[in-house]
Amino acid sequence: MTSTSEIEDGASRPLLADQRESRDDNLTDAAPPSAPDRDRESGTFTKNLGALEAFAIVISIVIGSGIFTSPGSIDTNVPSPGFALVVWLIGGVLAWTGASTMAELGTAIPGEGGVQPYLQYIFGDVFGFLAAWTWIVAVMPATLAILSIVFVESIYSSLGVTDQAGRIEHKLFSILLLVVISIANSISTKASTRLNNFFVVTKFVTIAAIVIAGIIVAVLQTTDPEMDIGGRDWFKKSWFGDRVVTNPDGTKTDWTQLGEWEILGHYSAALYGALWAYSGWDKAIYISAELQSPARQLPLSINTAIPTIILCFVAANAAYYILLPWNIVSTTDSVAVTAITRLLGRGFGIVAAVLICLVVAGSLLGNSFVAGRMAVAAARMNWFPRMFALVGHVGLKSRTEDDPTSPNDEQTTPPVARSDAPINAIILSAVLSALYILLGNFRALLTFNGLGEYSFFFLTVLGAIVLRFREPELRRPYKPFILIPIVFAVVSGFVVIRGAFFAPVLALVVIVVWVIGLGLYWVRRRLATRQVGRG
Repeated sequence: MTSTSEIEDGASRPLLADQRESRDDNLTDAAPPSAPDRDRESGTFTKNLGALEAFAIVISIVIGSGIFTSPGSIDTNVPSPGFALVVWLIGGVLAWTGASTMAELGTAIPGEGGVQPYLQYIFGDVFGFLAAWTWIVAVMPATLAILSIVFVESIYSSLGVTDQAGRIEHKLFSILLLVVISIANSISTKASTRLNNFFVVTKFVTIAAIVIAGIIVAVLQTTDPEMDIGGRDWFKKSWFGDRVVTNPDGTKTDWTQLGEWEILGHYSAALYGALWAYSGWDKAIYISAELQSPARQLPLSINTAIPTIILCFVAANAAYYILLPWNIVSTTDSVAVTAITRLLGRGFGIVAAVLICLVVAGSLLGNSFVAGRMAVAAARMNWFPRMFALVGHVGLKSRTEDDPTSPNDEQTTPPVARSDAPINAIILSAVLSALYILLGNFRALLTFNGLGEYSFFFLTVLGAIVLRFREPELRRPYKPFILIPIVFAVVSGFVVIRGAFFAPVLALVVIVVWVIGLGLYWVRRRLATRQVGRG
């Protein structure tokens, strides 16, 4: 538990103050200093995860609905299919730069709760609290709501039912799915990771099927140019030539007639769509405290998972352009189902829809798995009620308080396997997500989520740059080239500004969330000060 004096120190410390003053005096000059000892206290969770589990969690979260729904929105905003593939590649590399920077911070500043301990260490207590608050009440619940909505919409779309997302039946179905996933994650960490591994296999099988179908069509059309199979544009047209794009509303975009600012606007929209498809690249840091050897396993999992995802995304999109006429890619929001249905018929299209639903369910499981970690970390810092730091059961008190046993009882009673899942925190996340499902819609939640998430991504990566100069001697087991965090800081800042410009109302909602959080923070601080005065 964090003491009141620690809270006060973090809250009153200047934003860019040198953290070295607060380190343990026992540190010797010979060894490079590391993060404060209080960040290395025994964590809530046992260190029972390895690089493979972290790899699988990143894969499971990132490969979600984006690769099957975003291609159309990206294709609409680029002049050619070749350039669309370049955007997918650039989006993946940018996500990789952010993930590499997070790996640097995750190995230098141990702690639970995602970006919260990094912001707290670099900028002070208030920024750590605000990150935790935003993630717990906004970012993660919105993410879970989005994925639940996409799952249900995928089912209805495969049955030919569209434009019904606002119906209460759809929303209740989404909430039911969310409850099932939350229960699955409440069993235990090992059970969650094993189920997650199944979904990872499903994701690779689905993408492999799409890529193999594209390869088969390409080979058949190359050997017999007259064969009518798949799309034929890939064989007859230039992959990088300007074209007239058909938009979802039926209008046309002639790239030869656009001005520079219009082209820039389209490019930024395409990049925004790609970054959303890669969303979840940061999630490995949420379980860094549960890795057996985070200094080695965290960078390893990130630097293997992200390139694998980039390869999958680029290959799948190339297959889409082979399987479909190019004017169809830009007008559909379910490009994978459309491609398989057109190639093999409606029956296989339904099978594809089922596989995609499993892919989305895997992403939902992975996000729900990490959603409670921020609440646990915040509760351990006394920023949230302590009940959310409990693991293994539902309630207000720990089991040791509810059911004290004597030493003799412990010796005679055989050990019973207990859950190590943060059930209270998972329930909190599920309840908030259900509210977002009932009150929001897909597009609004997507923008809201992006604004809240990338605001703190920008601050975190900016903090990593600041820390390079403020504390150059800080022990960093993993240290990417300085240009990597700089590039991501510029891009993440651009994403926030663009999102706020095109959705000012949602930007205002995010600001209101921050103001409420700041109000709660200062109230908590005043109460802590009064308790110290009475003591």
